[in-house]
Amino acid sequence: MTVRTLVIDGEPVGAREGETILEAAREHGIVIPTLCFLEGLSAVGACRLCLVEVAGAPRPLAACVTRVAEGMEVATDTPRLRAYRRMILELLFAEGNHVCAVCVANGHCDLQALAAAQGMTSVRFPYRAPARAVDASHDRFVLDHNRCILCTRCVRVCDEVEGAHTWDVAGRGAGSRVIADLDQPWGTSDTCTSCGKCVQVCPTGALFEKGRGGGEMTKRREFLAYITTARQAHRWIR
Repeated sequence: MTVRTLVIDGEPVGAREGETILEAAREHGIVIPTLCFLEGLSAVGACRLCLVEVAGAPRPLAACVTRVAEGMEVATDTPRLRAYRRMILELLFAEGNHVCAVCVANGHCDLQALAAAQGMTSVRFPYRAPARAVDASHDRFVLDHNRCILCTRCVRVCDEVEGAHTWDVAGRGAGSRVIADLDQPWGTSDTCTSCGKCVQVCPTGALFEKGRGGGEMTKRREFLAYITTARQAHRWIR
């Protein structure tokens, strides 16, 4: 195993070759905020909240998809990065309908928690307040497009862990949205197994279970570590 030595926030750290900056930072207790990233799923670098500054790089890089290199010097918490993260969060709140007081995920929302952690108390951008549909056609679950931030956690867990690939993203730009199968009501999907994994990994109130109150919306994501670890170890192959 080849070990790389780099510097993160002024501290020398060791990392295995092929690791990302995010993985190396977490192994050494250095916190880098993330939103689309979730342990056990592939990294896509979509939300850009994990941006870090790397000496010599012309622009900030996403820590979840940037591999470590020998002698790399990384800064994870600078005024510039804090400003970027705050702006990204404000844009997410302005782009959708994230009124926390009436959201089923209030108090159990990753987006809400990140905004609080980054000190966001207001939004400087005009709210778009889009009129988006709510798909309640499934027997057990609901998809509220108004809360969706297009992190694609649901798409990835359905494809990579459940193997159903019910979810996908259609459209472009502000018209992008998550769709089931060939853009049909979720309840009519032929591929959905009703496992609920997409609901558990959703960082907001975009996907939720019917009949549950706000206090019952705690996400249960332990299955991801169990499944991915078991898969890597081939535990179900005898």
